[in-house]
Amino acid sequence: MKFKQSDEQNQRIERITPSHLVIGIDMAKDAHVAQATNFRGIVLSKRHLTFTNSKEGFERFGRWVNELQQKHRLNNIIIGMEPTGHYWFNLANWLVEQSLTVVLVNPVTTKRNKENRDNSPSKNDPTYHRSVRFRLHLWSSPC
Repeated sequence: MKFKQSDEQNQRIERITPSHLVIGIDMAKDAHVAQATNFRGIVLSKRHLTFTNSKEGFERFGRWVNELQQKHRLNNIIIGMEPTGHYWFNLANWLVEQSLTVVLVNPVTTKRNKENRDNSPSKNDPTYHRSVRFRLHLWSSPC
């Protein structure tokens, strides 16, 4: 059965339900930045989380996710990240080992979305994870 592009996009969007905690992560060499929202894109955490690209950082991220999940009574988690260089490998593998859903978000569409949102081509700001999270809703592919 062939699907139109819009059908495929709708199927991806429908995967995110009201019971999902949606997390976008901006990947970097030494430290990653994460932000959590509900299925509508409403931010659930007071601040974004910055954590190191190490096992200790990943465990800190895991505790943060569990706290948010319990606080907001959300049963499912979906985590989106850009496959930036090789920096995402360790975190993605750790998340999969924790049985979490990880999707990769196309860096080109994320950059374009960020430029459209704030009229700036710069990636070097703490709000970039919002673009990753937004693109997660539309253009995700399972890790």
